Amino acid sequence: MNIKIIVDSGADLPLEIAQKYNIDILPLSVNLEGKEYLDGVSILSKDLYENMRKGSVYKTAQIPFQTFKESFIKYARLGQQCIYIAFSSGLSGTYHTAIMAKNEILEEYPDFDLDIIDTKAASFGCGLIAYYAAQMIEKGKNKEEVVEAIHFYANHMQHIFTVDSLEYLFRGGRVSRTSAIVGGLLNIKPILHVEDGKLVPLEKMRGRKKLLSRMLDLMEERGVDLSNQIIGISHGDNLEMAESFKKEIQKRFHCKEIIITMIGAAIGAHAGPGTIALFFLDEKIPKNYKH
Repeated sequence: MNIKIIVDSGADLPLEIAQKYNIDILPLSVNLEGKEYLDGVSILSKDLYENMRKGSVYKTAQIPFQTFKESFIKYARLGQQCIYIAFSSGLSGTYHTAIMAKNEILEEYPDFDLDIIDTKAASFGCGLIAYYAAQMIEKGKNKEEVVEAIHFYANHMQHIFTVDSLEYLFRGGRVSRTSAIVGGLLNIKPILHVEDGKLVPLEKMRGRKKLLSRMLDLMEERGVDLSNQIIGISHGDNLEMAESFKKEIQKRFHCKEIIITMIGAAIGAHAGPGTIALFFLDEKIPKNYKH
């Protein structure tokens, strides 16, 4: 394609989509007991979740400056137009590091045509934005049109998600130890969303069935023209529940496309196994963005 899309592994973009549209994925780092792994390269999310269930505690790190520099300079030398669709700056310093790398490269290659967009989105919310953009590029849209559309999708991407255990959010500093213990004893599951690029608790539910139903209600309340958009479902090694959601979403909203993907190691290290997330738009897609 005449425009190169770059994402980071925080986008949880399915490999088949990345391969089909020749999208570069730059891996975030995952650290366990002093040993560093690259998300999706030297550690698979399935292994991470299995180890977390056994008590392993992972830490994560942003993409290093040098990784961005090497990636960007390759395309600068080729005179390639590029768009880096970045994971939320509210959750990682990766976006700001990318900006620094771009500024340094522009000193040597002042004509390098690179847009870096902070999506304020996470997981497959960010990945869906990249997917929409790739489809537009394939249809021959120019870079200005694609960048404009990316901003639209970023501004209107909804995230509704839950975690299986509050323990992992406690480890990441998202909830208190008391909340984690009480939540576990009473089978309380939080519903969270993303607001201005940050994770924000929304509601608390008891029991899996009520939780599933409430998440779909929130989707109906917030979603616009759901039948004509792509719906994303990401999960932390919880395919059975993801498939249940897909079936219910299809029955309720008759969506044209629903994609299920597993949450990668970088996001999964914080959310934990059993996480389920829904991604959809709260605005009708403009006709000129249709693919």
